[in-house]
Amino acid sequence: MKDNYRIAALVALMVGAIGVTGAVEAREGHGRYGPEHDFSELDADGDGLVTMEEMVAHREARFDSADTNSDGFLSAEEMTAQAQERVARRVARMIERHDENGDGQIGKDEMNGHEDRRAHMFERMDSDGDGAISEEEFEEGKARHAGRRHRHGEGSASE
Repeated sequence: MKDNYRIAALVALMVGAIGVTGAVEAREGHGRYGPEHDFSELDADGDGLVTMEEMVAHREARFDSADTNSDGFLSAEEMTAQAQERVARRVARMIERHDENGDGQIGKDEMNGHEDRRAHMFERMDSDGDGAISEEEFEEGKARHAGRRHRHGEGSASE
């Protein structure tokens, strides 16, 4: 009987992990990497509304697609394969965003093309304007960024 509870807890944990993964993808995907899911994907009946049932069905479908041997469980191998697919999509989007000359690679000069953005971020984090970021300023900047993401809906799960 104890084993049944452990198995049920493990399955719940794995299903939760899929939901958390979806939330992370949604947060990462919002504006920065492109949407991982669009509204129409979640709105299964096309009525312009996403219900809890549709969200649950979407999450279950994602679980089922990751469960490649259809045993109702996600093994480390299946979860690793799913994570590798997500990483491959992120890498492809990154190359697409930064590959200015279209050669399918990112050169150092292409990565360095964002100095204005980095300088702006640095100035915002250097709150005392001394030309350096202290650990305190760094942590405050991270907290401000996290707060902005949450206010703009990036921190909410889309599944």
